[in-house]
Amino acid sequence: MNASSSETLEVADDRFQKDRSWTVAWIAGLIVVGMVLVLAGMGRWFWCECGSWVPWSWDIWTAHNSQHLIDPYFFSHVLHGVLFYWALRWVPRLNRSQCLLIALGLEASWEILENSPLIIERYREATMAVGYTGDSIANSVTDVAACMLGYWFSSRFPWRWSVALFVVSEILMLLMIRDNLLLNVLMLVSPIPAIQEWQSG
Repeated sequence: MNASSSETLEVADDRFQKDRSWTVAWIAGLIVVGMVLVLAGMGRWFWCECGSWVPWSWDIWTAHNSQHLIDPYFFSHVLHGVLFYWALRWVPRLNRSQCLLIALGLEASWEILENSPLIIERYREATMAVGYTGDSIANSVTDVAACMLGYWFSSRFPWRWSVALFVVSEILMLLMIRDNLLLNVLMLVSPIPAIQEWQSG
């Protein structure tokens, strides 16, 4: 193969990579837009009904929780991305783009399910989120972005960093709000009264 042919192949390969990147970006955008439309159709409001445009709220015991862009549970969604990355990495015959889109689709699907009447009521009955009324659409979009942040982090750094991020985040959340990803899942699936009492104390 001469130099001219080699250069032609390299240009074609670069163009293919760019086209694939745009395709992934379009599909990712459609997933997020689809989630927003479904949430809007479910009657979810775009922003906190309080009218305050402060982008964050750190008090999980007020009506502001899950209504602004960032709250303490933002870090749980970062960990979703960490877990999705390492789980999907071991699925055979999936390339990086497919894994990314599957992770995004899973997180968007969870945001829809999380805001369904069934899950909202389950949270109110079984967890510390007694006054939980669901997420605002803006908060759900940020949660998806947090998941992608965790996914990106795990794809760029050694696995030890992912473990460290997971452990540190879980400990800090436990100390700050008496809740974290593992406890949230446990209490949602199989609530333990003693833990619920401790969290509410």
